[in-house]
Amino acid sequence: MTDARLVLDCAARLGESPVWDAQEQALYFVDIKGRALHRYHPESGAHAVASVAEDIGCIGLTKGRALIAGMRSGVFLIGRDGASLKKLADNAEDQSWSRFNDGRVDPAGRFLVGTIDEERRGRAGLYRLDRSGLTKLLDGLMTSNGLAFSADGAQVWHADTPRFTVTRYAYDAATDALGEGEVFCRLDEAAPDRARPDGAALDVDGCYWTALYEGARIQRWSPHGELLREVAIPARCPTMVAFGGPELKTLYVTTAGGDRPEEERDRYPHAGGLFALEVDVPGRLEPLFDPDV
Repeated sequence: MTDARLVLDCAARLGESPVWDAQEQALYFVDIKGRALHRYHPESGAHAVASVAEDIGCIGLTKGRALIAGMRSGVFLIGRDGASLKKLADNAEDQSWSRFNDGRVDPAGRFLVGTIDEERRGRAGLYRLDRSGLTKLLDGLMTSNGLAFSADGAQVWHADTPRFTVTRYAYDAATDALGEGEVFCRLDEAAPDRARPDGAALDVDGCYWTALYEGARIQRWSPHGELLREVAIPARCPTMVAFGGPELKTLYVTTAGGDRPEEERDRYPHAGGLFALEVDVPGRLEPLFDPDV
């Protein structure tokens, strides 16, 4: 495995939610605070940026070539140009402190999406969106993050970032019900860097890759919760990972660059950029959101 390299110096304020589109062979990702949707084509190096109307926390691919997006005011279908096509659900929480954050399409084509309590008072939640609307699955969260599904859809990983913990739940893909949860891994909140789990993805071996916010690294954990590997990232705040490339053996890493201390920006001049590394074990293609499910 090679070290992470900078592939796109895009200076995102808060880069997040990378998603690989195998049909286009392109990576989509967002800049939450920059209110932007990015598209990067690795083969040509082409990079396009589209403005969006409000804070955009996450995206997923859909049937019909649109994107599903969790934003501040709700969940939307948007075009590849960032234009809003249809509002699917309102954010039921107070938008003065809440916006949608991490989200992922489940194996059945539903969208699981969580919120962030920007005042850190533990009022955020994890929701399921299907044709019946938005249903809360978890509450009492600080920052919903780290969603990933097992290949058979029987398990889902979820992180509550400020609590330094990743939990794995039993998941019924037929009914999208959460079952018993167990702590999968817990980072040391007393560590000097206070690295904590942010966005994540699973590889085909069932290993959980997670970005460590303020930890300047990503980690790979075994299905049994054993730390297998760490890879340094030249940014203090990696935010999420995603598999891409023709064989899904390139791991892309988004990072945060804006609103960080000046000393940190001097140390990590490419923070906010998109990084990548080659891996031996590939990821899996993401499911497509189906509004009829």
